[in-house]
Amino acid sequence: MGDMGRVAKACGCPLYWKGPLFCGAGGERTGSVSVHKFVAMWRKVLQSCHDDAAKFVHLLMSPGGNSLAQEDFIPFLQDVVNTHPGLAFLKEASEFHSRYITTVIQRIFYTVNRSWSGRITCAELRRSTFLQNVALLEDEVDINQLTEFFSYEHFYVIYCKFWELDTDHDLLIDAQDLARHNDHAISTKMIERVFSGAVTRGKKVQKEGKISYADFVWFLISEEDKKTPTSIEYWFRCMDLDGDGVLSMFELEYFYEEQCRRLDSMAVEALPFEDCLCQMLDLVKPQSEGRITLHDLKRCKLANVFFDTFFNIEKYLDHEQREQISLFRESESEGPELSDWERYAAEEYDILVAEEAMGEPWEDGYEAELSPVDQKLSALRSPLAQRPFFEVPTGLGAVELYEYERGGDDLPPS
Repeated sequence: MGDMGRVAKACGCPLYWKGPLFCGAGGERTGSVSVHKFVAMWRKVLQSCHDDAAKFVHLLMSPGGNSLAQEDFIPFLQDVVNTHPGLAFLKEASEFHSRYITTVIQRIFYTVNRSWSGRITCAELRRSTFLQNVALLEDEVDINQLTEFFSYEHFYVIYCKFWELDTDHDLLIDAQDLARHNDHAISTKMIERVFSGAVTRGKKVQKEGKISYADFVWFLISEEDKKTPTSIEYWFRCMDLDGDGVLSMFELEYFYEEQCRRLDSMAVEALPFEDCLCQMLDLVKPQSEGRITLHDLKRCKLANVFFDTFFNIEKYLDHEQREQISLFRESESEGPELSDWERYAAEEYDILVAEEAMGEPWEDGYEAELSPVDQKLSALRSPLAQRPFFEVPTGLGAVELYEYERGGDDLPPS
């Protein structure tokens, strides 16, 4: 495996194709690849695959397949963890490898798998920027600059948010746990919909009314950036109670009722539903009267305002305090501005760093002694400039994507 970087470059591939090339030639099973076997494999790839997307899928997919499942990305990402200088500090924290890899895989599928099928096709890979990001891994030493998929800081924010909610640390959370996110900002009805199966899939996803860390990645990114195609689909699925592909006035009123009750409890006068409905119809401008489709919301540049009105009390009040004209200006701004998710992740990471620097005293005035887990998390938070480079290991480690053993106070090894 140590020679595959030079082989990848000789084949005209980006450096971090070395893992897929190694696996495609059977190296993951045997630990090494002969020149004869590699040449035979690469000749077959060149004959049958006519662009980078087809080649990448061919190298990673399981025998007999024609698309990529989540587990197909594990060897590739383990090699990134093992050899990218921006992740060198993870050498002594192997238990975090699987968490980081799971996060990146979920982000890949969140962005690339537009069909929600659970398998990425060549066509989906072509339409995405994933392979461009893989190529950038070679020249970008700071992994945190690759915010679309690979940022360690983004992983750290997501994992810490999950850890705060997962009080028994079994890597599963229930509806009561999730409701505590952002100080109970999201309505009970919407939390119930997240657990209904509307936006979760697979045999291992739901377990006795609980969702996994992988599901939480989708939830958090969707909650903090409601302007992306996937997040709009995510919340549309949740609000579409009968699954008929349109949001009826009944469904809108169903969610708005709880918002009104919560506003009343805060001594805030709520708009009557009829007035709110008029505002939202003016905002979305649906093509068919009395019904809002997914296409309507994707065409509307303020889908985040629409969704927050019906199930996020804090963000709804924030929108109400700002003039609509300023919201439209923000939605129409051009240029390389940060996305809502990137802005949120940067702010939350800064908060986590500041809390560590301050020692974050407990409510009774005494500083809490860090648990083994918190000590490990604190160590991993150190800035990139302070992370030492280390000699790259040669093997590809095995990572289990979803299943983890419970191991006391400290995180279990992967």
